[in-house]
Amino acid sequence: MTIKVAHLTTVDMSVRHLLLNQLMALRTAGFDVTAISAPGPDLAPVAAEGVRHLPVAFTRRLTPLTDLKAFWQLWRMFRRERFTIVHTHQAKAALLGQMAARLAGVPIVVNTLHGFYFHEATPPLTRRLWIALERYQALYSDLILSQNPEDIETAVSQRICSRDRIEFVGNGIDLLRFNRAAVSDEQRRAKRAELGFSDDTKVIGFVGRLVREKGFTELVEAFGRVRERVPAAKLLVVGPVDSEKTDAVNPETAGGSGLIEHIVFAGYRHDMPELFAAMDVCVLPSHREGFPRSPMEASAMGVPCVVTDIRGCRQVVEPGRNGIIVPVRQHEPLADAITTILQDGGLAKRMGAEGQRMARDQFDERRVFARVISAYRRLLDRKRIVAGPIRIPASQLES
Repeated sequence: MTIKVAHLTTVDMSVRHLLLNQLMALRTAGFDVTAISAPGPDLAPVAAEGVRHLPVAFTRRLTPLTDLKAFWQLWRMFRRERFTIVHTHQAKAALLGQMAARLAGVPIVVNTLHGFYFHEATPPLTRRLWIALERYQALYSDLILSQNPEDIETAVSQRICSRDRIEFVGNGIDLLRFNRAAVSDEQRRAKRAELGFSDDTKVIGFVGRLVREKGFTELVEAFGRVRERVPAAKLLVVGPVDSEKTDAVNPETAGGSGLIEHIVFAGYRHDMPELFAAMDVCVLPSHREGFPRSPMEASAMGVPCVVTDIRGCRQVVEPGRNGIIVPVRQHEPLADAITTILQDGGLAKRMGAEGQRMARDQFDERRVFARVISAYRRLLDRKRIVAGPIRIPASQLES
């Protein structure tokens, strides 16, 4: 029989940018796939690819009544649709989705761990609460797929789950889309001109949600130091203001620094390969990550990276190879690293070339898809569920 699989996440943006290619790969492998999330404009490309979507009333912040409604919707949906596998992503969808799936009698429940919310600097009481929540929701998982190998060791050491219930899946990007050879020098110059950058401008790029947790405050402080040494430097900020988060920041946050005229806020964009090509360095000074995509995408586009010394970033950037790793929450080392890359053209070129090699060797999303399909096969066998032919295309097999 054909196996019905539902991938559940919180918002439409995640379906489009994190899950769509995986869902299409699962469909090619022989699964009947459905995406579930809150509705939104980012679902138009999902529909264009013929991937079915079911809406749920999710919000990204804590909203008890709305969350209860979403849980009720999920339980009814799972009872009606009779999915064989429900696969959840991100904290709220993972908690509510896994509970609803179990109560609805879904045979197989899988959760992809995109990174723990607690980290080294989390206050002890908050850390204990997060660990308790992770332990609770792990009770509903047949298998946890961790994007980050460090999170596996954390999960085991903190007794969130046993080692046999969590395994590495990794993270990856579309190397056909993020391909520096596909963006000509003329396109790069045109994109820079569109953003107001001259040929001589040194472009520092940041890609991510505009929240303090992404290190945006430290980045603006570091940018001020960089401008003193590299007057031609400009800061390109790509990403939406995350107004549902309590630590949201906006363009006005940089207004008091006297740097606003040198910062371009590009907002939420869909021309990311061209935007990366326009950068001289990509910076992610985040406080917490799972396995971040922006430095992978930047590396694939031949752009050196500066990231903080946290889990996730340590898996994407090798110091001295495709970028520089700096201490978290410290703007001076961040400024020094950015300046080093901007002032040393030979170093930047070598790091860009190494980043492209790393992307080909380590960041191909098709390997992630193959691991997910293999996990599904094993779980179906373990549950003695007879499935139709499941195919892993040769392009997705690991070398």
